[in-house]
Amino acid sequence: MTENDPFAPNPYFPPAPPQKRFARDVQNNWIGGVCAGIARYFGIDATLVRVLFVVSCLLPGPQFLLYLLLWLVMPKD
Repeated sequence: MTENDPFAPNPYFPPAPPQKRFARDVQNNWIGGVCAGIARYFGIDATLVRVLFVVSCLLPGPQFLLYLLLWLVMPKD
C-alpha cells in the first residue's frame, strides 16, 4: 500500500452503511411480498407483520386497499 494509492481505505472516513430500500421481498413472499418487504425495512419478523395485517383487516378501514396499492407501488427487490 502506497501513500498515493487512491483506492486505499481511509481510516478517517469509515465506509458508509448500506442503504435501506423500501421494496417488496420476492424471496420471502406469500402473496405479493409487501408484508415481508415492510418487515425487512424495519428489521422485524415477517410473520409478525403478516399477523398484524390480518388482525387489522378485522377492523374497519382501507387496509386491504392499502395493501393492493403498496403491491402496485413498491418495487421488487
